[in-house]
Amino acid sequence: MRAHPVHYHRSAPSRAVASLRSGRQHRAAVAVRTPLTLEEIGAFLLDYGLEPPMARAGVERGTVNTSYEVDLASARKVFLRLYEEQGFDGARGEAARLVALAAGGVATPAPLARRDGSYVGTLAGKPAAVFPWRDGDIRCLRSVSTADGGEVGAALAQVHVAGRSVARSPGRFEPKDLRTRLERIARCADPQLAAEAGPLAERLRAWESRRDPALPRGLIHGDLFRDNVLWEDGRISALLDFESASDGPLAYDLMVTILAWAFKAEMDVAVARAIAAGYARVRPLTDAERDGLLAEGAIAALRFTITRITDDAMRAIEENRPRRADKDYRRFLGRLAWIEGHAAAGLAPVLFP
Repeated sequence: MRAHPVHYHRSAPSRAVASLRSGRQHRAAVAVRTPLTLEEIGAFLLDYGLEPPMARAGVERGTVNTSYEVDLASARKVFLRLYEEQGFDGARGEAARLVALAAGGVATPAPLARRDGSYVGTLAGKPAAVFPWRDGDIRCLRSVSTADGGEVGAALAQVHVAGRSVARSPGRFEPKDLRTRLERIARCADPQLAAEAGPLAERLRAWESRRDPALPRGLIHGDLFRDNVLWEDGRISALLDFESASDGPLAYDLMVTILAWAFKAEMDVAVARAIAAGYARVRPLTDAERDGLLAEGAIAALRFTITRITDDAMRAIEENRPRRADKDYRRFLGRLAWIEGHAAAGLAPVLFP
């Protein structure tokens, strides 16, 4: 354990976290939107019955929440999350889902309980929760194998199976929500970004009209990217970040995962098939779901194209910083093009040959 507190700065090395990153990764950009002192963190941890913090370091966490790795006096570590955009009801709902999923066999760390039995407290005026530490590595995209794909597909299906009895609420990225974001994009001062709004809106309308509203629904993760899965000894040690979990079509969630894990410079069809096969071993898809993968995949690609414009490209303008290379919205335009290239025959023959 470090003898002195570590003060966060942008060049600090990333470390494995209780719900997060591997110590062998390096931080390219750290999403710490709320700086916290050790004293503030220590006062918050008292309500969890935890010992004083000895050090804390900001951790890269996408573009939304603030996350800290916290070293405690006992040499334990915990992961502290501040919900930057989600209110207290949303944070409490996420905590309840995680407790239920963990009890249902999903490899996800449930939040630690406070002295009063609740899971979410107030820190810097925002909802915050504490999670146990989970060690593990994050797969580099180039290294993702078919064996990894099978593991990820099966893990996602387990979420869907365990989530059948979990309360769920509407998602924040439905087509109506994406249209609201597109209106913001159309007003963007950057003409290149503003010009994307019209064509994206047209494609969203077209693909939404092709969705099957009768597809099976349930609790979906909504964001099972590589940085939300930790690995140890070739097996998944934790699924992370259920903030976007909501009610939704299960086939949509499968396509989000395939697009996140199997699309490298181009689609790695072998990995995509492995994800689909791993999923189907735990939860077989209906014929309607297989037919619906095309439209669900297109909606998934549009969702991440649009949100990466609003949450990174436009935010970079507001914050006068460079855009994050790992959040380049054009990567999902490439995925959308691949999906649209299979518009005639659909994706079922590709993923389930």
